[in-house]
Amino acid sequence: MVKTRYITSESVTEGHPDKICDQISDAILDDLYSQDPTSRVAVECLTTTGLVIVAGEVTTKGYSDVQKIVRRTLREIGYTDPAFGIDCEDAGVLVSIHGQSPDIAQGVNEDSKKEQGAGDQGMMYGYACTETPEYMPLPIILAHRLTKKMADVRKSGEIRHIGPDGKSQVSVEYHDDFPKRVSAVVIACQHTEEHTTKEGQTSDAFRREITEKVIKPAIGEYLDSNTKVHINATGKFVIGGPEGDTGVTGRKIIVDTYGGVGRHGGGAFSGKDPTKVDRSGAYAARYVAKNIVAAGLADRCEVSLSYAIGVAEPTSINVDTFGTAKIPEERISELVKNNFRLTPKGIIESLSLMRPIYRKTAAYGHFGRNDPDFTWEKTDKAEQLRKEAAKQNN
Repeated sequence: MVKTRYITSESVTEGHPDKICDQISDAILDDLYSQDPTSRVAVECLTTTGLVIVAGEVTTKGYSDVQKIVRRTLREIGYTDPAFGIDCEDAGVLVSIHGQSPDIAQGVNEDSKKEQGAGDQGMMYGYACTETPEYMPLPIILAHRLTKKMADVRKSGEIRHIGPDGKSQVSVEYHDDFPKRVSAVVIACQHTEEHTTKEGQTSDAFRREITEKVIKPAIGEYLDSNTKVHINATGKFVIGGPEGDTGVTGRKIIVDTYGGVGRHGGGAFSGKDPTKVDRSGAYAARYVAKNIVAAGLADRCEVSLSYAIGVAEPTSINVDTFGTAKIPEERISELVKNNFRLTPKGIIESLSLMRPIYRKTAAYGHFGRNDPDFTWEKTDKAEQLRKEAAKQNN
């Protein structure tokens, strides 16, 4: 008997208030890294109607013009009109940034006596599976496709009078753990009054445009006649961006990762340099999990790591294959320990993380992206893992 279940994931556009903040935080990190790759950065952002507040701790030899970066980021996203809730030229920008705590620095800095320690305590998870070419769960891949397509049709002018703010949600029907079809699609897309009827509703013409120019091109192969589609289900979506909802850095951690499939340690990524294992540890866990699955050692894999602040070696490494392992999990764990450098320094060096690559990670997911700068997506360890596993079996 076929077991049926449903998994739902969501994504948000780059103009969503929380994603505005993630991108500003990472744009500041990139700016400082382009000047000083040893910068220590922990920057948070908050935005509301007409206002951006930036705060945090930074130790660097560089200098970042935060006002300029905030306005440039807003402009690149598409916030050039006050009608959308914030305007890159006229927004207020408040900045409160100070130096990193020396108490933290003494545990993180490397010297001749000890290796660089973790910048914080915590646990991080990485996940991979065989259900998509990206080794990602299908629901989050489809949700990101939809929000990226919404941004593309806005920027190209293919759909006019569309705002930067938006969200998607996709429900996928699984049969015996295999994705079969999309059962429901939810789209929230900001627009101007040009797409509003006299009754104060999003027009049917706009909904048709979203269906034909966003939904079908992005995920059409998974739709059928029974798929439920909801577009601007409240009636209309004119008030959006920071005017409609306050945004905060690090509030979309499930969107950033696996869409609710697999676990999450709770630590956000954006605005943090890679000495903070919230970020680098999660990237490393994904790197390990993806290579295990790419090597054919399991169909699904979740890798968990944990760290103590100021301590280099992980306090725990665990591999869970959910019963899909082709060899015993204990062997897979040994392969991980023998083939991956999982200290903060080892992760940073292995994945070349001390580069200004982070602004583009801050929208449409940190994982499953085909971009050479996303080094944690490489499967360069898969062949070695496969060979070593074969030797152990012989």
